[in-house]
Amino acid sequence: MKKSVNPYNGETIYEFKELNKSQLEDRLKVAHEAFLNWKKTSFSERSELMTKAADELKKNSKKYAAIITNEMGKPISQAIAEVEKCAWVCEYYAENAKTQLRDEIIDTDAAKSYVSYEPLGTILAVMPWNYPFWQVFRFAAPNLMAGNVGLLKHASNVMKSAEMIQEVFENAGFPKGCFQNLIVGTDKIEALIENPIIKAVTLTGSKPAGASVATIAGAQIKKTVLELGGSNALIIFKDADLDKAVETSVKARFQNTGQSCIAGKRLLVHEAIANEFQEKFSMKVRELKSGDPLDEETHIGVMAREDLAEELEKQVNDSVKMGAKIVLGGKRNGTYFEPTILSDVTVEMPVFKEETFGPAIGITTFKNEKEAIELSNNSDFGLGVSIFTKSIESIEKLVTQFDEGAVFVNELVKSDPRLPFGGIKISGYGRELSSHGIKEFMNKKTVYISKG
Repeated sequence: MKKSVNPYNGETIYEFKELNKSQLEDRLKVAHEAFLNWKKTSFSERSELMTKAADELKKNSKKYAAIITNEMGKPISQAIAEVEKCAWVCEYYAENAKTQLRDEIIDTDAAKSYVSYEPLGTILAVMPWNYPFWQVFRFAAPNLMAGNVGLLKHASNVMKSAEMIQEVFENAGFPKGCFQNLIVGTDKIEALIENPIIKAVTLTGSKPAGASVATIAGAQIKKTVLELGGSNALIIFKDADLDKAVETSVKARFQNTGQSCIAGKRLLVHEAIANEFQEKFSMKVRELKSGDPLDEETHIGVMAREDLAEELEKQVNDSVKMGAKIVLGGKRNGTYFEPTILSDVTVEMPVFKEETFGPAIGITTFKNEKEAIELSNNSDFGLGVSIFTKSIESIEKLVTQFDEGAVFVNELVKSDPRLPFGGIKISGYGRELSSHGIKEFMNKKTVYISKG
């Protein structure tokens, strides 16, 4: 039995019975049969249904947002924004998939030669709890538009959200089996991946989970796309607009109560402005309202589970023992963790070298450009970096020196349907979103027609 427990009050709000082996096999067969028909549909048919899915999301945004908030504690205003972003990605692919997947003509010695993009089949998505709708829709929208069908194995604490996502597609009129939620535990993932009906796997989660999925899929010669978290740096150069840098950095770290793979997690500040920046940053963080996630004024809710809050508490406390100083916060009460700022953070401390998945951030100073780049790259992760400076031409020349999947200048790292999203190093491989994402799970077929 899977349970959803409201992290704010500890109440069990939903219970779900797991699928047995026979039921799971039936779902796989339904998915395969659906694919055989779905791949034959036109882009215009798919586009019409995907547009209806976007309409469903917008029409029921408050309903779905309340479920997200109750299941994992996201402040309600941010949950509504998440649902609305899902509508955007549906609309984006409804409008652009046909152009993105048109035949790519290539001039050769042939009478005609081109690349044809054809769907693979049933794709398994293993998804996390921190963005219960968005993580799924950024997989589902492009793949359904491409002619694939999807099976979702969602995190066990957000099964109601998973159920609602299937409802969105069903209410929009997608044929039965195009998108199915599977109520199963992690112990079923290996058998699912090994099933011949599953053609590829995408996972957003931890490094161990990604390594496990990649190993199982690799043994079956099945493609994977992995998004495995990050420890993004926020680099504040001395010529930055401090007020804007502070405002953006607060949002980058503390949105979703800090529980985001692309959150800014390491503040690197030029020593000449460190004191002024820290003072302004601390003042802004103090203004963030903590409280009931269902209150529209709440910016900091609770963490999704108490064990996650305990892990963050240990990272903070261990860093303090190593010499970091608490500027603000540092205390935990159940699933609630105070917005926390640490100063004097060094590269050996947990809050620097580990991913901190919650509302805490450390400040490390640097002397020059070279040291800033070295500190930023001093991480096993490589998802993204935010750089704050007025010297745009100079920073563009340095972009290639950052070991990241994304570089954002004077902006927080964020996902956008129009841009590819993904990382390097232990942040994973492959790309989601944009024309790059929709082509990940396609057969890129070479067609060569001789002149005779």
